[in-house]
Amino acid sequence: MPSVNKVSLRAEFDAFEERFGQLVADGKMSVESRALFEGLLTLFRVLIAVFMEKNTTRTRANSALPPSRSPEDDTAVTRPGAHGKGKSIVHVDSANTRTVESVAVSQVDSCDHCGENLRKVRSHRHERRTRIDVMFEKVVEHIDAEAKRCPHCQEVTCAPFPTAFAGPVQYGTGIRAYAVHLMMAQMVALKRVQQSIRTLIGLEIAESTLLKYVMQLHHALARWEREAIERLLTLPSLHVDETSLRVEMKNFWIHVCSGGSTTLKFLHPKRGNEAIEAFGLIPRYLGVIVHDCWASYLSYGHCGHGLCGAHLLRELTFIVEANQYRWAQQMKNLLKDACKTVRERDEKILDPDERARLQRRYRSILSKGANEMPPIPARQDGKRGRIAKSDAHNLLERLVKHEQAVLLFARNPDVPFTNNRAERDLRMAKVKQKVSGCFRKREYAEAYCRISSYLQTMANRGYNPLVAIQMAMSGEIYSSVGGE
Repeated sequence: MPSVNKVSLRAEFDAFEERFGQLVADGKMSVESRALFEGLLTLFRVLIAVFMEKNTTRTRANSALPPSRSPEDDTAVTRPGAHGKGKSIVHVDSANTRTVESVAVSQVDSCDHCGENLRKVRSHRHERRTRIDVMFEKVVEHIDAEAKRCPHCQEVTCAPFPTAFAGPVQYGTGIRAYAVHLMMAQMVALKRVQQSIRTLIGLEIAESTLLKYVMQLHHALARWEREAIERLLTLPSLHVDETSLRVEMKNFWIHVCSGGSTTLKFLHPKRGNEAIEAFGLIPRYLGVIVHDCWASYLSYGHCGHGLCGAHLLRELTFIVEANQYRWAQQMKNLLKDACKTVRERDEKILDPDERARLQRRYRSILSKGANEMPPIPARQDGKRGRIAKSDAHNLLERLVKHEQAVLLFARNPDVPFTNNRAERDLRMAKVKQKVSGCFRKREYAEAYCRISSYLQTMANRGYNPLVAIQMAMSGEIYSSVGGE
């Protein structure tokens, strides 16, 4: 062969295998030679499968690789159906904003055609043009407390200050909410937040003061977090996932549990069962958790499990690209068709006959896959540990073992086909890490998790983030939307 690639290697091997079959059919191979060559063919099938997988580029389309690590990310332009509209937000102005609107009339004095005086002629109609601008206004409020000396006892009595005026100088909720919004929602670096506020009010707020605002909001949301946990426990299904985060120059993990309009993120140094037990949500949960088949989640047998179809489709795409296995393409088509059918149904499930047909096709494809792929070599004498398998073998075994979890979306209307909700909820944490590099202290990372959980939850309910922050700082959240 002049060059070796996936196509030429597969073609050469198929031709060699066909020639061997013809020799066997013609009786030109002895029993010993036939056994030897069949063993060699089996070995070469495994080696080719591994070679194909090693030489197939992993991208966001065929693996769990994030777009930032893909060789090329042009999905923002070429991906069909990507409109970038995002969630709808109820347009409620923040408490520290006001709109000043004026209307001026441009009059017609004379006719442009004949010069007739039109000052006393009634208007036929109006055409309006509008200009919207922003005028930054710094509001400084002073409170002068009187001090009076009693003529009887000669003691001095000072008038009390309002609760909001706790010290000689303080900043209002508008500035505090704006600063926290920049840091937590817009991922702006601390130094740039200082510069932005100085541009607006002509004063530079110290970094320690900005961080104090973050911790104040963090503590104000402690009750909200406890109530959110109780709300999640009542939902029929939850999305769960985890991702790494650099804290104190170490690798920590953010765990997310989301369902309905509620999102909760927790920070822990560990990724596995120790972290899940520390939060105490999944051990108490009795519904269905949707995840990516991670073993730590599967260890909780008291709750149901649904596997993310998007992960499975990407893995099947990789196997098709690497080895062109027919069973992988058939399984991919089956899952996509079932997902489309369920999505178009009002009740979001398949009827019993359809589910039975889906299960039969599912098992038939897996049986064909077991025959199509090369057998796994037997363990060599004296070797310990797990037998090395290709990605295709591992996926096939997973599909066989977790059939009920893979197809749960077709019979339970509360279980979605994908776990994309949890992945979206975690995505901004990676953006925050890219901006900041890492969190210097664990307490600020924990504050970020709680505050961002609150802001994402309120965004899901249509709240302006500035309004949401002010509601939390004033305690209004508990009297208005906290129980939703």
